[in-house]
Amino acid sequence: MTQRLPDWLKIRLPRPDTIREVETMMRQKSLHTVCESARCPNLPECWSKKTATFMILGDTCTRSCGFCAIKVGRGLQVNQDEPTEVANVASDLGLKHVVVTSVARDDLPDQGATQFANTIRELHAKNPHTIVEVLTPDFQGKRHLVKTVTDAHPEIFNHNIETIERLHTVVRPQARYERTMRVLQMVKELDPTIYTKSGLMLGLGETREEVVKTLQDLRNIGVDAVTIGQYLRPTMKHLPVVEYIHPDEFAEYETIGAELGFAFVASGPFIRSSYNAIEFSKKVMAERLAAAG
Repeated sequence: MTQRLPDWLKIRLPRPDTIREVETMMRQKSLHTVCESARCPNLPECWSKKTATFMILGDTCTRSCGFCAIKVGRGLQVNQDEPTEVANVASDLGLKHVVVTSVARDDLPDQGATQFANTIRELHAKNPHTIVEVLTPDFQGKRHLVKTVTDAHPEIFNHNIETIERLHTVVRPQARYERTMRVLQMVKELDPTIYTKSGLMLGLGETREEVVKTLQDLRNIGVDAVTIGQYLRPTMKHLPVVEYIHPDEFAEYETIGAELGFAFVASGPFIRSSYNAIEFSKKVMAERLAAAG
């Protein structure tokens, strides 16, 4: 039986005019957003503010995670003009913080790392004052591919742990808990100036102790920021929601995260990896300005 959504998971939709403006621009450039492909509940709010998370390397993923609404199949041909097109749209929208993610591309020799690097460089060239955050797949834990991305110097490198260790084989059957941790640790080893970030979903059957352990594991490898949100089942073919977490419990995890030493913690039912990313961006900018004297 499908659980009824609690009151705290009901949102008010904004006016559609600005949403159409962003959508029109994306379609004109044949660009994809994870906002649409993953059926994000925050799409109306974010698009009404003219913010979006660009999804490069097509809209078809080579992996089949139990929580994700992105379609699965053979990846599309890589569009060599995509990095420039993303940078141009970001400039046209006047974005101060750009998030770039992708589907998993295990079919490519470099798994898409070069496209990430080219997009970062184009964004910095076209938008020199913009914070660039990448939300990457795990590149199968290959250090040289992670280095390809860090060498392009994104300000923030995000790679989601998604769930606690015990549930990984069900939620992310083609990923590994320890591999995700290793990728995040690699980033700090390759370039300590890059901020690292990760996120997890709640409501899949995890315990409080397992959530706290995951936060501790992330902090132990130097992760700077963490996002914690409610898993929402995108279709009946996906994993069911085991529990809707109360906002008070999310607030408790935010407090725990701060006590563990994360520089930034966002925890709440509608929190997603890129949601209100600008708030962490402000902290990044403030710290960099302070360091510059």
